[in-house]
Amino acid sequence: MTPKAKVLLVDDHPLVREWLAVLINQQADLQVCGETDSAPKALQMIGAVHPDIAIVDISMEGGSGLELIKNIKASYPKVMVIVLSMHDEMLYAERALRAGARGYIMKRDATKIVLQVIRSVLGGKLHLSDNMARMLAEKFVEGRPSAPGSVMEKLSDRELEVFQLLGRGYATRQIAQELHVSVKTIQAFCARIKEKLGLPSATELLREAVRWNDSQQEK
Repeated sequence: MTPKAKVLLVDDHPLVREWLAVLINQQADLQVCGETDSAPKALQMIGAVHPDIAIVDISMEGGSGLELIKNIKASYPKVMVIVLSMHDEMLYAERALRAGARGYIMKRDATKIVLQVIRSVLGGKLHLSDNMARMLAEKFVEGRPSAPGSVMEKLSDRELEVFQLLGRGYATRQIAQELHVSVKTIQAFCARIKEKLGLPSATELLREAVRWNDSQQEK
């Protein structure tokens, strides 16, 4: 009998993990080998349970999904990663692929395709939505610009993470603790974000971060 492929779930929403675990464990060829709600725990668990594939959210407590993907690929290159996120694929999918992910699924679409995507990625394929695949083809093959109007593309992965945490109401010191860096480092990130987004003050930066975060929650 062919052994089941082992899947690790990394998401800070217990209901999402529970739903995925029930769905995956019903399959004859797949099994959940572990689940966790944070990036540091995920790396520890990968070393212990040796999954074939990890399903990772972008936003979670204790670290960024993008940084987690990079760390997985650096430390456990044979573990394939799929991102399952509420965040807009037009902003995050390309970043996730650059970090080392093999697929990106929006949570609103997950019920219909998650099992298909898991098997596709285990089979060595990449998965993106048709819209995202077309956008990347236009960008990389035809030389067209990427998704129009996305000013957030100016930000690095780390700057975007800081911006997102600001929008969720984190103070500078809290962000520093969350990302395990100094307060001065976060202040430097904030200064670069203000410059890149053309924002005149810290107040405007905070207002824009909250507005953007609220818009992401509504999608």
